Amino acid sequence: MTNAQLRETRGLVRGLGQIQALALNMNGMVGAGPFITIPLIIAAMGGPQCMLGWVLGAVLALCDGLVWSELAAAMPGTGGTYVYLREAFRTTKLGGVLPFLFIWQFILSAPLEIASGYIGFVQYAGYFLPNLGVSGGRIVSTVVGLVVIALLYRRIDSIGRMTLVLWLGMLLTVFVVIISGMTHFNAALVLDFPPGAFTFSRGFVAGLGSAMLIAMYDFSGYFDICYVAGEVKQPATVIPRAVLWSVVLVATMYALVNLSLMAVIPWREAMKSTFIVTDFMQRLYGPVAASAVTLLVMWTAIASVCALLLGYSRIAWAAATGGDFFSIFGRLHPTGQFPHVALLILGALSIFGTFFSLGDVISALLTSRILIQFVGQIAALHILRRQRAMDFPFRMWLYPLPSIIALTGWLYIFATSGWGFAALGIATVIAGVAAYHLWTSVRTARA
Repeated sequence: MTNAQLRETRGLVRGLGQIQALALNMNGMVGAGPFITIPLIIAAMGGPQCMLGWVLGAVLALCDGLVWSELAAAMPGTGGTYVYLREAFRTTKLGGVLPFLFIWQFILSAPLEIASGYIGFVQYAGYFLPNLGVSGGRIVSTVVGLVVIALLYRRIDSIGRMTLVLWLGMLLTVFVVIISGMTHFNAALVLDFPPGAFTFSRGFVAGLGSAMLIAMYDFSGYFDICYVAGEVKQPATVIPRAVLWSVVLVATMYALVNLSLMAVIPWREAMKSTFIVTDFMQRLYGPVAASAVTLLVMWTAIASVCALLLGYSRIAWAAATGGDFFSIFGRLHPTGQFPHVALLILGALSIFGTFFSLGDVISALLTSRILIQFVGQIAALHILRRQRAMDFPFRMWLYPLPSIIALTGWLYIFATSGWGFAALGIATVIAGVAAYHLWTSVRTARA
């Protein structure tokens, strides 16, 4: 394939193949997520029954992944949800406001998601620097954020190679934990359910919703390749495979990692741990092994934020070049042909996001996304199918059942997220509508 054939109409290069696409997704999904949120998910349900949250999260991710796969295969342009909402609602009154609202919430949620990776990095760095403190942690996260920006400030083909290296480090981290846990497996600890663990009640419903929210944060990233679809070779086949295989593989790894940790560390201790994987390895093999696995977790955190910032910078670029966002985000690097302005701005906002707590970051980033992004693009798929305005080279199995399951799951998580965060999600939409009308009024006046 020649260089001319690799270039998309708006200047991007289709340089990512199947293995790079899978690696990109898995890097974005795993990261430091499960290594920093396992204590949170155990606390959400108060025992090993938290595994139910992981299982239901995997089902939701797989069903929602089918929605993403069908849309991305049909519209393999850079921007993901932005492209799907724009095309589905183009001829309706929502055709302008929904793409704008997606970018609006994205400016809040994307930096928070990337920031959570930096928070995880700093959390594990605290093992080596016990006196780091809040100020020291912010300095470390700022330095790491600048390094990540520097790593991504280059052409996509070299990033594809770097993604594979980071992916191998992530896989090594996960396999070390799984093998160690399975060879020291204590089933009694895994089955140490508290009284009434599965008793159906209002508290159980709320706890399960909180557990699923955390699980979906950890699964988040199965759609990263859709954001850079304009830089993927043979997207109609590569993207669905990358999305679905990443969900299956990561769900399997998560289940084994969780069981491994809870089979060694009693859950009442695990839910209070700051760096649970480090505690796990120290208990089994001592401080040298604990130090080694801590470095691997920090490596994995870097892999995750690289994948996220790469994909999210392309969304802002796509919206800007499509006329639905500030034009400065649409600039490409003159020689590297990548959206350098979007990369720099989102990278800076992500560093700022590290000033908040991990729990608040996770809840805020998901609740601000659910209504516009996840629910919105499920509606977009049904509208596009009904209109029959385009070909769908990939179609989900058992349509429309997976999309209905995905819709139900997302609404359940939103409803059980707590009044404060649900209100944040609704307020984000209301503020976005107001900003849209102000933006269109200014554009009209200038025209």
